[in-house]
Amino acid sequence: MSTPKTLFDKVWDAHVIRHVDDGPDVFFIDRHFIHEVTSPVAFLGLEGRNAPVMFSERTYATADHNTPTLNQHLPVADPLSANQLAALQRNATRYNISHWGLGHQKNGIVHVVGPENGITLPGMTIVCGDSHTSTHGAFGAIAFGIGTSEVEMVLATQCIMQPKPQKMRISVNGTLGKGVLPKDVALYIISQISASGATGYFVEYAGDVFRNMSMEGRMTVCNMSIEMGARGGMVAPDQTALNYLNGRDLAPKGEAWDKLVPYWETLKPDEGATFARDLTFDAATIEPQITYGTNPGMGTGVTKQIPLGVSMKDGGASYQKSLQYMGFAENETMIGKPIDFVFLGSCTNGRIEDFRAFASIVKGRQKADNVTAWLVPGSHIVEAQIKAEGILDILMEAGFELRQPGCSACLAMNDDKVPAGKYAVSTSNRNFEGRQGPGARTLLASPLVAAAAAVTGVVTDPRQLM
Repeated sequence: MSTPKTLFDKVWDAHVIRHVDDGPDVFFIDRHFIHEVTSPVAFLGLEGRNAPVMFSERTYATADHNTPTLNQHLPVADPLSANQLAALQRNATRYNISHWGLGHQKNGIVHVVGPENGITLPGMTIVCGDSHTSTHGAFGAIAFGIGTSEVEMVLATQCIMQPKPQKMRISVNGTLGKGVLPKDVALYIISQISASGATGYFVEYAGDVFRNMSMEGRMTVCNMSIEMGARGGMVAPDQTALNYLNGRDLAPKGEAWDKLVPYWETLKPDEGATFARDLTFDAATIEPQITYGTNPGMGTGVTKQIPLGVSMKDGGASYQKSLQYMGFAENETMIGKPIDFVFLGSCTNGRIEDFRAFASIVKGRQKADNVTAWLVPGSHIVEAQIKAEGILDILMEAGFELRQPGCSACLAMNDDKVPAGKYAVSTSNRNFEGRQGPGARTLLASPLVAAAAAVTGVVTDPRQLM
């Protein structure tokens, strides 16, 4: 009798070309996403060896990391950014790779445009030179970030050498409370197990909360898997996933779709499948979250106080250093802390569901005078939805401006940088020192918490405004 398999086992084992004893697996890659930052050196490597791209039709290029989010019709002013964007277009043309550059109707953040165009499918293996490739795991795919040399390897061979990670299951059962979004679920889990609590594991998400979650929400959670140290995260595909994908521009159609559905329906853990680590949380214990420190594990409920250093797993010294950087102190309450910037966007929270949530709070209110807000859709498709649904009108009436798609203030690799010493409530994924600009102070939060801060000018419990 065969050993019961996890979802991760089923997808991984189906893609192993060769197993190396006491070493890595030679692993086939179905989809390869590239962008302007990590691909230029990889292409130089191909040129140096006069090597072709093995399967150009399996690679998709989009510009996102250091693109401007205003006046994208104008030449890019920053020389480095302009050179990288030009190199991406040049390399895509040379190797016959699909390329969605600035101005293209499908352009946007790589981990937003892949799913919304139906490139991401259940049971696939997906890589990109970007750590948040785990986003695509929301569809039951094995997706993870790779380095520049590995980008070159995949371009040349469509394979990669990888040791098989350990398996972890995280279940959240029950019903989420008022004002609690998928981002809060992710931040809560990370706060409970720490920013290194899943190191060496690939996480499968299970339980009531994830079964009832939208695809946008599942993408947010899988995106944040990296922030607990995991290699990636995934959710078993179900009817919610198939409904999302069916009819997408580049998804299979007709008979091709019908042939794949029976296979996709097998992509779930077998009864009796075991995990090296198995954690369960109660949805009722989760409230809207916010971070107070310099890694995503340093977070708490928005109404709670900053914990004492003695309770921290990582020790008191680094904890105090983090609080000093943030200008906070132990036992302070987060409610009422003044903020300067709000960022809605990124591959974590730049989808239409996130803008709907943000608009639900700001409707009928006005942006606080002390707040600079950057509202950045994850793609032109999201931008079009914002306009079609009347969300843009709500935002403008409240004093906000909608910017153009891109990674924006997530990583300070473009013009959208938070100044030193300023506080930003950010719906992105990382709050490291200098992540959003040298000396910037980042508070990670959901779109609802960000919206509440944007209209009050301070950290606010969004439930008080709902």
